[in-house]
Amino acid sequence: MERHYRTLEKVRHRILGLPNVRGVGVGYKRVGLSRTDKPAIIVFVEKKLPVGDLHRDHRIPNKVKGLATDVIEIGRVKLLERPQKLRPAVPGSSIGHYKITAGTFGAVVKDSKTGEKLILSNNHILANGTDGKDGRASIGDPILQPGAYDGGKDSDRIAELHRFIPLIREYEQPECAVAAKAASIGNSIIKLIRPAYELRLYKSTRSSNMVDCAVAKPVSPGVIDDRVLEIGRVAGVGEIKEGMTVQKSGRSSGLTSGEITARGVTLKVDLSDEEAGWFSDQVVSDLVCKPGDSGSLIVDQDNRAVGLLFAGSDAYCIFNRIQNVMDLLQIEF
Repeated sequence: MERHYRTLEKVRHRILGLPNVRGVGVGYKRVGLSRTDKPAIIVFVEKKLPVGDLHRDHRIPNKVKGLATDVIEIGRVKLLERPQKLRPAVPGSSIGHYKITAGTFGAVVKDSKTGEKLILSNNHILANGTDGKDGRASIGDPILQPGAYDGGKDSDRIAELHRFIPLIREYEQPECAVAAKAASIGNSIIKLIRPAYELRLYKSTRSSNMVDCAVAKPVSPGVIDDRVLEIGRVAGVGEIKEGMTVQKSGRSSGLTSGEITARGVTLKVDLSDEEAGWFSDQVVSDLVCKPGDSGSLIVDQDNRAVGLLFAGSDAYCIFNRIQNVMDLLQIEF
């Protein structure tokens, strides 16, 4: 194809000067939706028009210096930015409990008992990472779209926290009277030596999480739509298989895809700089994810839900099996 590139350098500016042309390059000619193995000068136009509607001087020839051309309608090309505030709000966009920064609106689901539409995301996105006893969140708390980090304010409230599965930490403060008494005695002694210090006792929970999930109830039915950004509507629930391709639409990294690396995984996840928790029956994938993508729905190539993204490292993303999320939250698609 070297001849095509040399020719392109000679005719580039002339072709780009034609009305309606948005770009030009080298590729393989297409017939309908199928790509052939025939090299061609590819001309991208904003809108493909009938030859008869074009002035003779504005028509793109079938050949340029003996080389075939192919005209492709590309539309208007623009930077791929995700709008922060959307009404109706849709999955794949920024969302969050009023006390957090921002995460991802995962999906629109239905309450298994009432059938009402709900917003699905993580506990740490919609419920501030609560264990249900720490006061971090309460049922009815405001949910903002976009999240606070993305400029969300009280006026951007689109839902209220409706239900969540508590997050279990690796170590928790004990509630028993014996531990409280021991801590009290210890603090009495420590304050005689180091008045600024305080003793706290923690217990190892030896328990693991299966999910990081919560749902919020929209303030009105019309404030949300179920079409996932760049993916479309969810087509039911699928099964996870080793090596299968999955994708997600997230607030930070947009639409990305990758393969399942492992399932049935148990691993330790940092919940904050000071806290961690164990998670079991998880799925690991090599799809790209970034901070702020938490809460994204994971779907297969047929747009069937298979997981809920909640954590990741520099190279891998971790997600809950969607069936576990559905069973525990009592929701369905």
